[in-house]
Amino acid sequence: MSLMVQSGDAEQSPVGAVGWVTVSIPADGPGEVLLPVRGGSEAFAAWAEAPIARNTQVMVVERISARSVLVVPFPRQ
Repeated sequence: MSLMVQSGDAEQSPVGAVGWVTVSIPADGPGEVLLPVRGGSEAFAAWAEAPIARNTQVMVVERISARSVLVVPFPRQ
């Protein structure tokens, strides 16, 4: 019997996903973002190099952990 974990949706990286800040991201700690995941939306703890206000559209540039991401503001067109 193999105990190897198969890669699937649960392992899908959020890098590149575009979402919205639901709790402002301060300079010295995490905020929260809502990201599209597995056909729905999920909240992630979010960090940024500079503060980002609530309701700002952002893009994930790095996955820090399973439930934490690094984001940057996403330019609106």
